Amino acid sequence: MITAENLVKDFGSIRAVDHISFELKKGDILGFLGPNGAGKSTTMKMITGFLQPTSGTALVGGHDIQKEPIAAKKLFGYLPENGPLYQEMTPLEFLGFIADMRGIKNRVDRSRKIQRVMEICHLEGVRHQTIETLSKGFRQRVGMAHTILHDPECLIMDEPTDGLDPNQKQEVRRLIASMARDKAILLSTHILDEVESMCNRIIIIAEGSIIADETPEELRRRHPRYNAVELSLDHEDPQPIREALRGLEPIEKVVEENGKLIAIPKKGEMIDHLIFETARRENWKVIGMDRFPVKLEEVFWDLTQL
Repeated sequence: MITAENLVKDFGSIRAVDHISFELKKGDILGFLGPNGAGKSTTMKMITGFLQPTSGTALVGGHDIQKEPIAAKKLFGYLPENGPLYQEMTPLEFLGFIADMRGIKNRVDRSRKIQRVMEICHLEGVRHQTIETLSKGFRQRVGMAHTILHDPECLIMDEPTDGLDPNQKQEVRRLIASMARDKAILLSTHILDEVESMCNRIIIIAEGSIIADETPEELRRRHPRYNAVELSLDHEDPQPIREALRGLEPIEKVVEENGKLIAIPKKGEMIDHLIFETARRENWKVIGMDRFPVKLEEVFWDLTQL
């Protein structure tokens, strides 16, 4: 549905985007991650035709965004960061205006589409209130409504939950997830929890280049403590247990942190069952055994500290 082909963007002597290429298919929710200034928004602007690339191009539904901009733009909805809204309009008036711009002329179809996105984005209660008087959460919902008004095959959203309170963030996440089956969705965010809860694929960029393109689980595997096991002991001398764990073939090393022993496997191997059986056989006084919590934030940090 969306293909980025060697996108490059230079601003004078500064290269903001350096040969970015990827494909996004129907059913994918792709999280586009990177530090501030990594080139996320610039890439999105080139894909959507709002910024001319220095070289390379993007295809949407097979249409080149530079050569066939109208055909390409009919296939996606774009929610830029802090997307502009006409403040003096009401949500109903604004969505009517967007329907006109999208060429939705049939009155019945127009009314049906507007009512549909009003319900999806929970805007019925403020439909006649001017946008300038709405909270940031409601303004973001208006932006989301105009993005999906024409029921596009692709959604491209830059920081869709930025500035929202926790409840509003959850609503937007549920909305995006509910549309994933029938659409290709590209979203940028700084919130790793958001990526874990919604995305089936993650691209991380730094200094304008892709440094990872993997599923969330594949990214977790990069963590040095992937599949590590924590053991809490019942006032037992940890030294003999530590030495016994070190003698097990799949275990690379054992460390002690915060009163717990952490067994770290070689190459992320599963060691839960082995440790459990060893503890049972040796009658270790273990009061707790848990998988070490692997956080995507830590993997992200390691990858982007160039």
